Amino acid sequence: MRRVLCREFADPERFETVEEPTPVAGPGEVVVEVEAAAVSFVDGLIARGGYQLRPPLPFTPGTAVAGTTGGRRVAALLTSFGGFASHVRVPADALVPVPDGVGAGVAASSMESHGTMAFALRDRVAVRPGEWVVVLGASGGIGQAAVDHARAAGARVLAVASTPDKRDAALAAGAEAAIGYDGLKDAIRAHTGGGADVVVDPVGGDAAEAALRALGTGGRFCVLGFTSGGIPRLPANIVLLRNRTVVGVDWGDWSRTDPAASRDLAAQVLRRIAAGELHPAEPDALPLDDAAVATRAYAERTAVGKLVLTP
Repeated sequence: MRRVLCREFADPERFETVEEPTPVAGPGEVVVEVEAAAVSFVDGLIARGGYQLRPPLPFTPGTAVAGTTGGRRVAALLTSFGGFASHVRVPADALVPVPDGVGAGVAASSMESHGTMAFALRDRVAVRPGEWVVVLGASGGIGQAAVDHARAAGARVLAVASTPDKRDAALAAGAEAAIGYDGLKDAIRAHTGGGADVVVDPVGGDAAEAALRALGTGGRFCVLGFTSGGIPRLPANIVLLRNRTVVGVDWGDWSRTDPAASRDLAAQVLRRIAAGELHPAEPDALPLDDAAVATRAYAERTAVGKLVLTP
């Protein structure tokens, strides 16, 4: 087998690709031959030691894979990392069947991004038909998933992205309109007729407060992450005004706390994709040796949509 090895908490350029004996399944386990391993912004944070979880060194990054085992097409969320590899040992009860018509790349890349948004809209905040949902960072993996899920819920989506090509990607994902970050508060209010109902924010930084101030009465602000690198200090008085709500969405903690529920939600997401209810784009695929390139693309915010590694 081949796998990416992180020997120290450092820039992903220090990754190594090593060859080792193929793992053997233990009791209650299977070995999945990986066809696609999802890459995310968090993978780079973990590799640098900048995330709240610091796995024992050395370790192999990656928490979502799709492939085959025993002739079955499966996907899995990995609670102990290890996804950037050609083979991975997985508890048999963690497997999620991949329906016909859903490719390995889409299955792997949707487990986290679409799983996060399914959790957000089922467990953390309700979106009603006709409401305006504003998505920051709308061209990224989480952003495109947010657009997709909000549209599936019957909402109207205003995408926010930094460049014309990223805004085009958000429109292709189903957003009704797309804007940049300049004059964000006023632009959101103008497009939504006075104020947004929901903001989905995986970006943080200065844009967060502007978007919070653009919420209408009863608006809900969903905190998903800080890809900009800046953690905002949201003013409590702005939350108080007009009965706004700030909601944290930590899918990772929930999935580790209740892996069975997380597996069931991932299976539901893949079924909805197969049924045509959700429409994730095919991710860009890179070889395993380009794991550093893929994680750097997220860190530098140059990635559009999702990336997967194909061992």
